[in-house]
Amino acid sequence: MAQQKREFRKPRVEEKDEFDKKMLDVRRVTKVVKGGRTMRFSALVVVGDKKGRVGMGIAKASEVPAAIEKATKAAKKALINVPIIEGTIPHETIGKFAKTSVKMLPSKKGSGLIAGGAARTVFEMAGFTDISAKIYGSTDKINVVRATLNGLKGLRTKEQVAMLRGKSVEEI
Repeated sequence: MAQQKREFRKPRVEEKDEFDKKMLDVRRVTKVVKGGRTMRFSALVVVGDKKGRVGMGIAKASEVPAAIEKATKAAKKALINVPIIEGTIPHETIGKFAKTSVKMLPSKKGSGLIAGGAARTVFEMAGFTDISAKIYGSTDKINVVRATLNGLKGLRTKEQVAMLRGKSVEEI
């Protein structure tokens, strides 16, 4: 008998990810079917590179780690770019989703992140250092994250506004 050559797998290499991720919520959800209840888990994850890119993902799976992994993948696909000017936002804005409103105000250098709940996590992942925010209405984590991201999507710098209007920055 000839000896067979064994091939071993290469060791698994952890790839360095450019994004930080933060799991905000894991919920146990059930579906009632004829044979009883089927239990699954829903995860809410926010990812960001702390340089102006941030995204959120929600996913369900039969086990918690699988749900978190799927939500992370979904969040990376849904990234948005936000303008950061000296650690804060360029102007005041209000983000809305369902019955949740998040009012975001630019702050002076050194004032820090003044925001509560899930909105604070979104600002941290985006890379803001000085911002003030207030949540009105529902404080459900999913709705707060969506409202915050909707508000951040509407932000424009002076240069972007000038370009849209076909004028120079000084004319505005």
